[in-house]
Amino acid sequence: MRITEILNRELIVANLKARDKRGVIEELSEFLFRKEKIKEKDQLVNALLEREKLGSTGIGDNVAIPHTKQKELQDILAVFGRSKEGIEFDSMDGKPVQFVCLLVAPEDSVGTHLKALAKISRLLKSNSFRTILLNAENEDDIYQIILKEDIELENSVEGR
Repeated sequence: MRITEILNRELIVANLKARDKRGVIEELSEFLFRKEKIKEKDQLVNALLEREKLGSTGIGDNVAIPHTKQKELQDILAVFGRSKEGIEFDSMDGKPVQFVCLLVAPEDSVGTHLKALAKISRLLKSNSFRTILLNAENEDDIYQIILKEDIELENSVEGR
């Protein structure tokens, strides 16, 4: 799976405003609603917050991947947000989150949903990659950096 299958340039927020988990979930849900990617913002926010009750999706290393499934969706989608200041997210390692990749999948997409989670996690694993992302100027730069890393990651997997 290529990250470009679920994330495009218009779904990147270079400067998140929120400073806590609920705030960033609301901010990114509102962003998806304004982009007409979802029909019901409050339903998405509630589903994501319910998922967080099971355990934080702040996976450590300044990364969070909040995710849920929605009946209304036909295709999986992602929105990527960055916070240079950091967001309190109850992460596993206790560190603030600087990178949030919110993932929403159709209700019946078990395999694709898991592949997308794994891909995002793998992509954001590298400390040097996260540093480059943190220093990117804008949404276009962030998208190009993600594309480049995705291609390199794909090539390294194929070259084994």
